[in-house]
Amino acid sequence: MKISNVKVTVWEWKNIPATSYTKHFKSSGSHNAHLALVTIVAEDGSEGHAFLGSSLGSIGNDVNQIIERYKPLLVGQDVLHRERIWQNLSTWAIGWNAMRIIGAIDIALWDIGGKAAGIPIHKLMGSYRDSVPAYASSAILETPQHYVEEALKYKELGWSAYKIHPPAEPLLDIKICEMVRKAVGDDYRLMLDACWAYSYPDALRVGRAAEELDFYWYEDPLPYDDIYGYVKLKQVLKIPLAATELPSTGPKAYAPWIMQQATDYLRGDPVIKGGLTSCLKTAHTAETFQMNYEVHHGGNSLTNVANLHLIMAIRNCEYFEVLLPDAAQKHGLINDIEVDGNGMVHAPQAPGLGVEIDFELIHRNKVLEK
Repeated sequence: MKISNVKVTVWEWKNIPATSYTKHFKSSGSHNAHLALVTIVAEDGSEGHAFLGSSLGSIGNDVNQIIERYKPLLVGQDVLHRERIWQNLSTWAIGWNAMRIIGAIDIALWDIGGKAAGIPIHKLMGSYRDSVPAYASSAILETPQHYVEEALKYKELGWSAYKIHPPAEPLLDIKICEMVRKAVGDDYRLMLDACWAYSYPDALRVGRAAEELDFYWYEDPLPYDDIYGYVKLKQVLKIPLAATELPSTGPKAYAPWIMQQATDYLRGDPVIKGGLTSCLKTAHTAETFQMNYEVHHGGNSLTNVANLHLIMAIRNCEYFEVLLPDAAQKHGLINDIEVDGNGMVHAPQAPGLGVEIDFELIHRNKVLEK
């Protein structure tokens, strides 16, 4: 069965609340954003879908690139030859735009593959489980007390862990960690994600504090390409380090991190790393080194569903990340992913991605179709 068409529909997501996760990755107020629905059509009329974009990221020239560059490479290909297509598209792919486009195409191919087989993607991959714990992942909040209140809220809801995105001011960050730990108690799991913000001395200072407070992992404290710094940091800290969320490249970029023992956990998601095919390769590579592959938030609702399928198909990922607030993350699905009263997220069971896209919302807010 061959690919007969590739379509892209752009729509506007309106009235997104202001959010901030790093000093530079933020919005200043309520705003709108453009997302794209990527649709791959097989010759029998069946379709696979993916979302492109996020509440904070412009899709830029992605639509034209998909239609002008990638569509000619896809039409006529066997819709089930995901590995061949991924290899062909990723050979010369460099950077954020290329990887997120390839990621969306790959997710759509997995969706149509699962529909063709009549099973959800995680079963097509080979399911390991049917549920996974969720953790709440904060935005940058106004005061330490706001972090305390949010952490307590999700602890009371039954979620098993809370991750802090701090303001990236070392002394204030340490104070936030201390206050949250005191509030939630010694037996609740906490993580810290500095989003590449610190110099080595500051990373060491904050890392020692997080270690003393028994945080579960310490994520991205140094610039994403500072392998030398991460090696030094890992040698002096006992708290597990989680790195490699960036750069926007495929599986081969992980090799030096593993061989130089620069991180304890690997990170990634289908947007940054070029699809489910790419992430599945990395997860299996990590497993051979007894390492976890902790899947990063996907940036939009449908990619998070793809993340969930990936997590259900691998052993070495402990959590599903829920980036807060929901109003800046959930959009475009009839029924989005929900966390149950025990803090668990459950695998979709319908074929393909296994969720219902809100096509009416998309077409009501459509700004472009190609």
